[in-house]
Amino acid sequence: MANYEICGAVKSIMEPRTFPSGFVKREFVVMTEEDYPQTILFECIKQQCGLLDRIAVNDRVRVSFRLRGREYKERFFVNLEAVGVEKMGVDGSSVAMDEAPPPVSDDDPMPF
Repeated sequence: MANYEICGAVKSIMEPRTFPSGFVKREFVVMTEEDYPQTILFECIKQQCGLLDRIAVNDRVRVSFRLRGREYKERFFVNLEAVGVEKMGVDGSSVAMDEAPPPVSDDDPMPF
């Protein structure tokens, strides 16, 4: 399946939602940079939710996404599933984001 890209400013980032099945989803909204700007809702699912940890409202971003569609009770739905979110500089170039620190293990023998 093809991936698409769009650039814009982050307008809002919602809190992650966990469903009874264990499925996790986090949504965010991007305002495009066009003559007639569009407000577009994207979703991150499962481990992709971490893509938004280093993104803030008003950041300029490049979102890589794929189209997802489904039918439910004779109604059709389309979702834009983010597979990559990249912070951008003022000139449109990508901004290097620091790597996340390694997770701390609970069985670490050091008490501090």
